[in-house]
Amino acid sequence: MLAALGLARDEEEVYRLLVSRAGTRPQELAAETRRAPAEVLRLLTALAERGLAVADAPAAAHGHATLFRAAPPAVALGGVLRSRRDELHAAELELLVLADQHRAATAGGSVVEVITDVEAVRHRFTQLQESARHEVRSMMVPELSVVPPRSNAAEESGVRRGVLYRTIVQRDAMQEPGMVAQALAALSAGQQVSVTDVVPVKFMIADRELAMLPLLPGRNTDAASVLVHAGGLLEALVAYFELAWEQAYPLSLTMIGDAVTEARPDAIDPLDARVLNLVLAGLTDQAAASQLGVSRRTVQRRIGELMVKAGAESRIQLGWIAARKGWA
Repeated sequence: MLAALGLARDEEEVYRLLVSRAGTRPQELAAETRRAPAEVLRLLTALAERGLAVADAPAAAHGHATLFRAAPPAVALGGVLRSRRDELHAAELELLVLADQHRAATAGGSVVEVITDVEAVRHRFTQLQESARHEVRSMMVPELSVVPPRSNAAEESGVRRGVLYRTIVQRDAMQEPGMVAQALAALSAGQQVSVTDVVPVKFMIADRELAMLPLLPGRNTDAASVLVHAGGLLEALVAYFELAWEQAYPLSLTMIGDAVTEARPDAIDPLDARVLNLVLAGLTDQAAASQLGVSRRTVQRRIGELMVKAGAESRIQLGWIAARKGWA
């Protein structure tokens, strides 16, 4: 784990042992690590030269008899960690500059790049997700063939580093083999998945910086794609996704079995449905209450809440809206 801070595997092994004790000599660690004393002395000396260990006396003077102690890790490695962070930040800024230069050179400064080769599309698809720092939005259609969803290792990596994934799936796609299992895995990992009747075009957006979608209309399964960089077109895609997300139905894990269910935001509970059906069938509030085993006040309260939910001003209007929403 400390390789990111510049420690080799053997150095990290010896350093971890050194940290776990007040002080030790090379021959003691040699027996524990099954390394030659000379090799352990070399590793301890290297750690001391980098400020990660302290020798009671110069190693050359006492050799294997030198007592080594670990320097406080927060002090010894804290500076290295800060330096690496600064280097990574500088590299990130330089990457943005290089990306702009590459786009200007290959696309004439255009915000849109055309990609036609299948392998190039798959490579860009992976790169797009690896570049995401906050969120990946996507819309999925049936019969994906260029980049099959089950082969998306970049998605798993993104989820592990905290990237939020929100996906809108065309309902037909859920009927394809393995799709329910993939949705279950995604939901269990903290991703958000919604379904809708029709997804007009598949696409994926990384943060608000890069998007990928088919080049030709009505050709969702073709390899030919366009890569859209930050700009007005990308903002329009983000806005379209957010509108579609509001209208789609979120999937949730069922309590029993390996399945998912649509959590429709305008659905009503079973008791509300029974109250509504009885009242719309012409029963009085008291008669409906008697059949349900509840009070007349409960029936009236439920009907009142349904009218508010539906935005209805009368029971007649409630009946019309309920029929349209499939409540009754």
